Amino acid sequence: MTMTVLVHNMHTNQMERYTLDTRDPMPHANPTLRVGEFRGSSRSTLLWTNTATMEAWVAFRNLWARPIVVPFCFRRIGEGGHAQQSQHYAGTAFDVGQNLPAATRNQMRNLAISSRIWGHIDPAHLTPTWVHMDRRTFPPACSAGYPLLRRGSMGNYVCILQDALNTVQNAGLNVDGLFGPITNGAVERFQANQRLTVDGIVGCNTWRALTSRAVGGGARGWMA
Repeated sequence: MTMTVLVHNMHTNQMERYTLDTRDPMPHANPTLRVGEFRGSSRSTLLWTNTATMEAWVAFRNLWARPIVVPFCFRRIGEGGHAQQSQHYAGTAFDVGQNLPAATRNQMRNLAISSRIWGHIDPAHLTPTWVHMDRRTFPPACSAGYPLLRRGSMGNYVCILQDALNTVQNAGLNVDGLFGPITNGAVERFQANQRLTVDGIVGCNTWRALTSRAVGGGARGWMA
């Protein structure tokens, strides 16, 4: 199956676009992670991530020095299944270790913590049967979640924004990770409809209003 993969290259600050098969390696991930593994149970043919996430995966996979089964990684916000500002919608999170004995899974979690490769690892009491690791972008606009975005922003979080606006108000945006004038106009229309400050800036209040309505919002949000 042919997939479109968008990657925010954080070294060049460019959006890279790839046309790949599910059997192909993910960009910037060498042969350690295939497109189909990253996609997981998502039905989308459009995926996105960033180089920081792929490089963290490669570094951790090399440190673990064994294959890692990836049951859950990417999800589009219209497909739902996770919290309102889940890092899975950003393409920055991995849920792994479900196939491992508890002792081995704890070893993996402890290695993830001690390596400092990841930006966030869920504690064991929240994920007792898997290990959640993500390379989220800081600082978040709210106490946890997504960063502040405005016109001129670029990256995988802009992809979430565009995807969510398509889901909530059928904005018809091209999901490309570029926050230009058309995306800005869609943000301002959403803010006006929600009686928020109409400034085109996607901060905490706009993210909360948008993602709470977009999660699990249906086919418009996740079909390419």
